[in-house]
Amino acid sequence: MNEADLRQQMSTLCASLFARGFSVGTAGNVSAKLPDGILMTPTNATLGDIEPDRISKIDRDGNHVGGDKPTKEVFLHQAFYETRPDAGAVVHLHSTWATALSCLVDTDPDDCVPPLTPYVVMRVGKVKLVPYVKPGDPKSGDLIRDLDGKYAAVLLANHGPVVSGASLFSAVCAAEELEETAKLLVALEGRKTRLLSADDVDDLKRTFGRI
Repeated sequence: MNEADLRQQMSTLCASLFARGFSVGTAGNVSAKLPDGILMTPTNATLGDIEPDRISKIDRDGNHVGGDKPTKEVFLHQAFYETRPDAGAVVHLHSTWATALSCLVDTDPDDCVPPLTPYVVMRVGKVKLVPYVKPGDPKSGDLIRDLDGKYAAVLLANHGPVVSGASLFSAVCAAEELEETAKLLVALEGRKTRLLSADDVDDLKRTFGRI
């Protein structure tokens, strides 16, 4: 996909996320990798109205080379691309249920989203809780780098989900899957819940590959 097409796809998918309530106000940011840099949604912009030609572009060294000023979470996105070379896109949302999960004291920091459904295993994988830092703090990138690329998705404590994917479309779909699974987990909290077994999870990984 060339840069013009990727800009248009980003605009369309961001608008879809906003229209369906996965992002509100100016919350959330999205990026996608190009051969010569990274496209990122601009700072203080609503995902519901991202104009393709105003999407920010940074080069491989992190310099702003086109479009509006990039999201203040640029460090977060860069860290995912540095540690997960196969990542083609990163989606950071403040979606309600995944953010709620990131605020619960009893959320397992090493496995925030247990294998409730096959699709969360297939599309998201194991989710790590990352300690809280203020939005836009470069430390967020350091925390992601410390994970050594082992997680395609994380929950930022008291902040929200960040999901990477091979393509922009797959990253958006995975972010949606994470949000819907978080909704199920919060709805089922305190009730006896049947999870997929370790054998079930291994079978899914063998069949559909590693996240």
